[in-house]
Amino acid sequence: MNEVTAMQVNELTIEELKALIRETVLETIEELLVDLDINQTINENFKQEILAIQKRTQV
Repeated sequence: MNEVTAMQVNELTIEELKALIRETVLETIEELLVDLDINQTINENFKQEILAIQKRTQV
């Protein structure tokens, strides 16, 4: 996706935009999981919610 970073959003195809959004969401989730390592209860709840969402989208 490096070539996309130099482009304007209006120059992206729908697939490129979806890939960029997906990448951004994954980076954000990783940051949340790392930050929440201090509080294991919240971390586990967050993981369970993500797994539930993933399971629903794979059906």
